[in-house]
Amino acid sequence: MELPCWCLLLLSCLQSLSAHNDFFTSIGQMTDLLYTEKDLVTSLKDYIRAEENKLERVKQWADKLDSLSATAIQDPEGFLGHPVNAFKLMKRLNTEWGDLESLVLSDTTDGFISNLTIQRQHFPTDEDQTGAAKALLRLQDTYRLDANTISVGDLPGVKHKSPMTVEDCYELGKIAYSDVDYYHTELWMAQALRQLDQGEESTLDKVTVLDYLSYAIYQQGEIERALEYTKRLLELDPEHQRAKGNLKYFEFQLEKQKKAAADEAQKQQERGKRETTEKKTKPKKKASFQLIPERKKYEMLCRGEGNKMTPRRQSRLFCRYYDNNHNPKYVLAPVKQQDEWDRPYIVRYLDIISDKEIERIKQLAKPRLRRATVHDPQTGKLTTAQYRVSKSAWLTGYEDPMIETINQRIEDLTGLEMDTAEELQKDEPDAFKELGTGNRIATWLFYMSDVSAGGATVFPDVGAAVWPQKGTAVFWYNLFASGEGDYSTRHAACPVLVGNKWVSNKWVHERGQEWRRPCGLSESE
Repeated sequence: MELPCWCLLLLSCLQSLSAHNDFFTSIGQMTDLLYTEKDLVTSLKDYIRAEENKLERVKQWADKLDSLSATAIQDPEGFLGHPVNAFKLMKRLNTEWGDLESLVLSDTTDGFISNLTIQRQHFPTDEDQTGAAKALLRLQDTYRLDANTISVGDLPGVKHKSPMTVEDCYELGKIAYSDVDYYHTELWMAQALRQLDQGEESTLDKVTVLDYLSYAIYQQGEIERALEYTKRLLELDPEHQRAKGNLKYFEFQLEKQKKAAADEAQKQQERGKRETTEKKTKPKKKASFQLIPERKKYEMLCRGEGNKMTPRRQSRLFCRYYDNNHNPKYVLAPVKQQDEWDRPYIVRYLDIISDKEIERIKQLAKPRLRRATVHDPQTGKLTTAQYRVSKSAWLTGYEDPMIETINQRIEDLTGLEMDTAEELQKDEPDAFKELGTGNRIATWLFYMSDVSAGGATVFPDVGAAVWPQKGTAVFWYNLFASGEGDYSTRHAACPVLVGNKWVSNKWVHERGQEWRRPCGLSESE
């Protein structure tokens, strides 16, 4: 029996470090990078102290000789007339200046450079940096955050506020630009320009930012605004060749647009059609939640918007002490159960996993976390995807008695057979067929951490959203009793906006449930 343990972003956990570990998909792995950086800072400070000690010795030598030379120069012959002074002069020039030369040339960087070289093998790659940037852009879109809110670090639930510099904003804009994402290029180049206008010191100049900004705006079809920024660029750098060329081109295109608009207006007048910019239109009815595209539904639910359950339906949701039909283990100590949603029926169990068990699961999972994959419909194989930034590991009951205890707990509370639950993570698209255990009949999901903001599990077809709460678990059936799929249970995880999300799930399969959950008489039963 196997308990798949997933650690989701904001990023999860560290195995032996490698340059190709997709750091940006795992906060747990990033935490080890913090310790790596701390070690490098300590090494750097040791190097600085060694350099300061060396410079202090050189300074003391210089000060001593400066005082001695000032005295000697006043009466050179009288000074050298003293035999000790003559001897010491020979000694200094023949020996001590050589020692000073060796001191100045001595290399104190060996320890720091050696440490840096070793640690660099485990540094994030360009892919990690790009992945982290794109994750930030996805959060911006999903939670409708403006660039300034992110830049000043004013996010909900943050403990460690971290403002972004001009260089940070510029880097995000550049990554978006490289991905031909001119919308986000404009947002972040505009933010970089705003911070420069506010007087923030930076190695970047406004000309560079304006160059990207004007082109990104042009690519989105706003020639007039692109022209304004190009003119501002030329005010700062009149000899900027690309801007001079763009200025002429934008002016030509703008004139062309105006002429086309005038010609169209003339044609409409000739046909006797009257146009007015103040034309009154009937207010549009608010679109039903069911008619909203799925991606929009998903984002709305992640933000806590979307379909709200009616008061009548809410009144039918209860909380209770639950012993699963007098299961002997829970008769005297029933668990706390509460209804989360009615159709499909989703329940949450409170205080169902202890902190000790959570830490043990994390400890077992960390060394084997791997990038989560998705099914590629074109190749039929499992592959990584930019939109799924998480890592997962599989834990069997044979590896630790605690995992077996947790598996048994799930069986006792659901009444379902765990022997046919997934034991291996298959890389083939028809993994269920190879398991020979049928489809996934039910899902049990442990929440092993609280999340400051974001990270909900949402069901777009019905408008349900379940929020992480440490120590709890949610449970629902993916199939009707008839064995037909309940498509209303299609779900997705929202990105974590602030914090770190750990979940652990158990997928229960059809085989072995024949006497535990008898087949229904109708398809939707």
